[in-house]
Amino acid sequence: MAHSGLPELPDFIAILAGHFKNNLFLKYIYLWEYVFFAVFTAVIICLIAYFATRKLKLIPNRLQNAVEYFVEVIHNFVCGILGPKGSKYFPFIATLFVYILFMNLLGLVPFFKSATSSLSTTFALAICVFIYLQYTAIKEHGFFGYLDHLAGSPRGAMAFTVILPVFMLFLHILSELIRPVSLSMRLRGNIWGDEILLAIMAGFGLKGLLLLFFSMLMSILKSIVQAAVFVLLTTIYFALILKQEEEHA
Repeated sequence: MAHSGLPELPDFIAILAGHFKNNLFLKYIYLWEYVFFAVFTAVIICLIAYFATRKLKLIPNRLQNAVEYFVEVIHNFVCGILGPKGSKYFPFIATLFVYILFMNLLGLVPFFKSATSSLSTTFALAICVFIYLQYTAIKEHGFFGYLDHLAGSPRGAMAFTVILPVFMLFLHILSELIRPVSLSMRLRGNIWGDEILLAIMAGFGLKGLLLLFFSMLMSILKSIVQAAVFVLLTTIYFALILKQEEEHA
């Protein structure tokens, strides 16, 4: 993993690695710090889920109530786009949103870093979406049915042509391949840009304290928005597949 020469807010791994320069373990962790923070975020989410569901009550406590409300909002959002079949894909989409949101916000905590400011992390997430989408499309329509969809579902006179269906097939395949690239670069660019901006603002010292505070609030909002955008686009991709299935049903 390469570290850019642009200003960055120091995280505790970078500080420890810089202080103990001869420590091979810290050097190794520093090399893979984005992976470390991605795993760390997953552990935090698992702990919250564990404590929220450890003793479920009919009258929930604050943590259980907050988690249940959060889950209900995401479920309604997904099913509002996908319809009744949304419940089938809700666990995957909800997990994406929670994971990305927590990774985005973690970078705003002093001495921590957002794993989503690394292209390797966001691209891995986008690849997961891409693979699940292709699997779902083939499972729902069959391999040849999916190819028919990618070719523009040629019918009538268009079915006897060659150039147009082949062109549509090539265009849709290219579109499918571009999706994970655009998903990953959009998320990474926004989160990475926020981290650089906050580092620059912090460099102003006390003079830029008010501006830093405002930028921090905007970064919190952007962290939520970017997680929502990633999930919204993912849900729309699923909706296109399921809509195609309903049209042929």
